[in-house]
Amino acid sequence: MFSGGSYDDVKRWLRMFLNSHAKREDPRIEAVLEDDEAREGRFYAARLRLGSQTSPLMEFEYDVVAQRRGELAWCATLAQRVREQARQLLAGSTAAHAR
Repeated sequence: MFSGGSYDDVKRWLRMFLNSHAKREDPRIEAVLEDDEAREGRFYAARLRLGSQTSPLMEFEYDVVAQRRGELAWCATLAQRVREQARQLLAGSTAAHAR
């Protein structure tokens, strides 16, 4: 049902998906997709942001996201990855505040 779509449609879906799962760890976390002409139409680059801190860059192939976004198992694995990145971001934030 959700597979396929234009590059921009899939980008919108990916941003909402990343935000949805990152915010389950902390509502202050935002998913940011970088605009890069070199990746346009082929890849997405995303980071999670909490204040001035960001997670490591996560890259996603457009074709893979477009075709697999309707697969429950793939989405569950991606959600786990995003939530882990969010927890690491929070741990870094907590360590910075503890100093």
